[in-house]
Amino acid sequence: MTEPKMARGTIEAVLPRALYRVKLDDGEQVTASVSTQARQVTVKLLPGDGVVVEISPYDPTRGRIKERLT
Repeated sequence: MTEPKMARGTIEAVLPRALYRVKLDDGEQVTASVSTQARQVTVKLLPGDGVVVEISPYDPTRGRIKERLT
């Protein structure tokens, strides 16, 4: 099994079904959901918030938000 890639980014838009459009620091865009661990800690994510995203090794356009940066 391949290791997932971690990247920093900024939330650009809140999408339906608890998804977020995130622009990574390298310029790529991914559609990400919030991990269960981050959902328990984070109150709400808004456009402009910095996040750490785990990029899927199988689909580089999808990811999971692991934490919110303050």
